[in-house]
Amino acid sequence: MLTAGLLAVSGVTALSSAARAADADLAVNGGFESGLSGWTCTAGSGTTVNSPVHSGSSALQATPAGSDNAQCVQTVTVKPSSQYTLSGYVRGSYVYLGASGTGSTDVSTWTQSAPDWQKLTTTFTTGASTTKVTIYTHGWYGTGAYYADDISLVGPGGTTGQPPAAPTGLRTGTVTSSSVGLSWTAATGATSYAVYRDGAKVQTATGTSATVAGLSPSTAYSFQVTAVNDAGESAKSAAVTATTTAGSSGGSTDLPTHALVGYLHASFANGSGYTRLADVPDSWDVIDLAFGEPTSATSGDIRFNRCPVTECPNVESDADFKAAVKAKQAAGKKVLISIGGANGQVQLTTTAARDAFVSSVSNIIDTYGLDGLDIDFEGHSLSLNASDTDFKNPTTPVVVNLISALKTLKAKYGAKFVLSMAPETFFVQMGYQFYGTGKFGGQDPRCGAYLPVIYALRDDLTLLHVQDYNSGPIMGLDNQYHSMGGADFHIAMTDMLLTGFPVAGDAGNLFPPLRPDQIAIGMPASTNAGNGYVAPAEVTKTLDCLTKKTNCGSYATHGTWPALRGLMTWSVNWDRFSNWEFQKNFDAYFG
Repeated sequence: MLTAGLLAVSGVTALSSAARAADADLAVNGGFESGLSGWTCTAGSGTTVNSPVHSGSSALQATPAGSDNAQCVQTVTVKPSSQYTLSGYVRGSYVYLGASGTGSTDVSTWTQSAPDWQKLTTTFTTGASTTKVTIYTHGWYGTGAYYADDISLVGPGGTTGQPPAAPTGLRTGTVTSSSVGLSWTAATGATSYAVYRDGAKVQTATGTSATVAGLSPSTAYSFQVTAVNDAGESAKSAAVTATTTAGSSGGSTDLPTHALVGYLHASFANGSGYTRLADVPDSWDVIDLAFGEPTSATSGDIRFNRCPVTECPNVESDADFKAAVKAKQAAGKKVLISIGGANGQVQLTTTAARDAFVSSVSNIIDTYGLDGLDIDFEGHSLSLNASDTDFKNPTTPVVVNLISALKTLKAKYGAKFVLSMAPETFFVQMGYQFYGTGKFGGQDPRCGAYLPVIYALRDDLTLLHVQDYNSGPIMGLDNQYHSMGGADFHIAMTDMLLTGFPVAGDAGNLFPPLRPDQIAIGMPASTNAGNGYVAPAEVTKTLDCLTKKTNCGSYATHGTWPALRGLMTWSVNWDRFSNWEFQKNFDAYFG
């Protein structure tokens, strides 16, 4: 009996081994002996080290920084409806190991604290049509460097097959001032197509047509497409070219070619002192009255209260203020009401708040005879729900209602209505790395939250002047972090708006570029005005690089934009306090 029992156990063992004989370790360079080959880490966060290591001579070291959790990923070809075991050794605090895109339930495992090497293991079964999964490791914000080594994904290997042939028959269709329609002949075996503009991938299509938007008027572009399947991407098709039509300048057709935009402290005073609207020099082409604020964060009821005499002894009367608005307009200037600011949190959580916003803003515009509206939502005004992951089709009420309100105001006042926005970099360029809470959760839900608003209003938007100040380091299109303090920061941040960028690193989900005439660069007028001040010489370098591609620094731009609209500053008051340094530099540059 004992012998028979042993034979039975032995037989089971042999059967199990035979059943798993086709399994293999599918992770490439799981021991990091070949550096980061096979792995992609968020820029600057990952490297390999020789100590500590679990085995061999190398291991991964990745360091979270700011809002970056130092994620390193690898995409692996797998078989549908198959079981896989993911394992690896880690050390550090809050280290995660997981798999996404499994087609069933995505999995992860983690350790809160591993002062020495600790093995993490998890399993999953692929979906019926799943041929690729992404394995990853990451740390947590502000917890210091973590280490990983000997990562493996054990299971049956997938079949890679062959990429499709290049598509044929690429041709242009409808061409407008900001878009070009494309179509092509289907490629056998293709599951999707990648569209390239001037050599750069700009979007993914599942069918045999696409419209490339966000283009500049009267500009020639070259397009190609490739065919894609699980085995990879084909060669590029033959190129076709198209030149966009002249079009209009988006919202206001009579701004000067290069405009100077400034915020005027109209409802408060501070260390810069109160400046009467009539005393603002003619150099200022767009004057944003700061600020209209809500009666409560969620009411949508916006009020514009002019600075009281007790705070601003030299404040003009309402009659003189309205007369100054008319005088500025007669001189070709635009005067807008700016909504929000640091203290004006606006959250249009309901349709009632949306309607109150439209009504109350209209009342302010009509009362003072203004030219339009500036949206300066900061803080927690815009935040994305966890399920809201597509900036082209937002579902978060505060975003949807704001878009609806702005479209209503634009329709009410017509083509001459000036619409501008002044988001912070966190809400726009940060979207290159992160969007909302992210696929794994844990990110700040405000990341990139302005993107759906800008995208939805891109044809109605007169000016976007992102606040390139009071900002932390932001990753540019060169996958390097850029910090305030010099021309490089402004060049990198503006290049992102004029080139477009994949949102949250997804090359198939491109935030399209805006026209150069829609962009003004936001800068502080002086050291008193905010963090991020740069001297006039750095402002000149910024303009030279973006409009002439001269005087550039280490950042390589993706184009040259002589039609760049101009500069925005916080604020007119602070510039007056500094003897009009910002204004004088603008005038000297553009003449």
